Amino acid sequence: MKWLSVLPQQCILLMTCLLMALEAVPIDIDKTKVKGEGHVEGEKVENPDTGLYYDEYLRQVIDVLETDKHFREKLQTADIEEIKSGKLSRELDLVSHHVRTRLDELKRQEVARLRMLIKAKMDSVQDTGIDHQALLKQFEHLNHQNPDTFEPKDLDMLIKAATSDLENYDKTRHEEFKKYEMMKEHERREYLKTLDEEKRQREESKFEEMKKKHGDHPKVHHPGSKDQLKEVWEEADGLDPNEFDPKTFFKLHDVNNDGFLDEQELEALFTKELEKVYDPKNEEDDMVEMEEERLRMREHVMNEVDINKDRLVTLEEFLRATEKKEFLEPDSWETLDQQQLFTEDELKEFESHISQQEDELRKKAEDLQKQKEELQRQHDQLQAQKQELQQVVKQMEQKKLQQGNPPAGPAGELKFQPPGEHKVGDAPKHPAGGDQPLPPGHVQEPAARTDQVHP
Repeated sequence: MKWLSVLPQQCILLMTCLLMALEAVPIDIDKTKVKGEGHVEGEKVENPDTGLYYDEYLRQVIDVLETDKHFREKLQTADIEEIKSGKLSRELDLVSHHVRTRLDELKRQEVARLRMLIKAKMDSVQDTGIDHQALLKQFEHLNHQNPDTFEPKDLDMLIKAATSDLENYDKTRHEEFKKYEMMKEHERREYLKTLDEEKRQREESKFEEMKKKHGDHPKVHHPGSKDQLKEVWEEADGLDPNEFDPKTFFKLHDVNNDGFLDEQELEALFTKELEKVYDPKNEEDDMVEMEEERLRMREHVMNEVDINKDRLVTLEEFLRATEKKEFLEPDSWETLDQQQLFTEDELKEFESHISQQEDELRKKAEDLQKQKEELQRQHDQLQAQKQELQQVVKQMEQKKLQQGNPPAGPAGELKFQPPGEHKVGDAPKHPAGGDQPLPPGHVQEPAARTDQVHP
């Protein structure tokens, strides 16, 4: 799946890498001399996440388009300008019905996902009356006006959005790293404020000692220089440094054999240099700084070698770079510990922003505490009213008992009957001749004799 192998570089290259793979110059080398196991033909290469919020959608669209023979053929004859201009996107009208149906389904799923994210965000701020159509406009990787079918415009928008977002990805990473470093310094200074003079001096001395220890490392070769690549050739590949050959080196480190070095393959070349400066076992070495150093090395090589600025290095570009004077006699390379990452003014502005955020959080916490106290007060008030009502009911029951009136049951019925009173229909029936007194004026019928003889 060659498109996916270049997702982290640029969305345009997702459509041109097949073409470049066909143009790559085949190189015959003896990989039996190379240390370790090489890339197995046909083995699936795990592709890193692009970091885009629509990464999964982008990958799925690519997977589906790759299954169409017509689209793949058009891709092989297309150049970058045709892709950027949207000309290739119009070929979507000619793909098979099965592919279009699958793309329609993917788009509907993505729209539903975005709507769910919008609803979750709005619910978090207790907003109501959500206009999904208006909010979908903020997502530029699909045509929100047509949420049901995947059209050429959708492919064009996906390419342009991913291209723009990935171009800004490195810039965003640098900004985040700078904030990380300023936060470290801010927290260190805040901690020092909590110490007495003696402990503060000890901490300052320890900090300077760790900085010195971190800076005491072997020379770091200039990324992309002959010395740096020969070191990889000898120590990582296990080959004779006197037999260094740029063309063979390129083929060895084109891990997925697609005819070019992408950003991940380039970054892998700098591991040996980074290990000179950073060790995860050392307290003074920060692995976040190591990844920033790796990113800076890769950017530097791309700027020097990548002629057409497509964020891929072809064999031709690589060989041309080895002919430059900078390849043989490079300038010294300054590591992060040799540079000023931020100024005092930038740190003060950062701390001011943090202080403002803390004040806002403190205010919210105070408001929540007041709401909690108010709810507790209302709860206590309701409990007191409940107890008062229970006491009144109890007093009323006791008063009824004292007056001879039975207390009422749940449905208003009497719980017991006073002596001599009966419910209607419950009067005892007395047999004739009984000693129960008769009402006034009532004459008792004589009882029939059982021993009378009938004729």
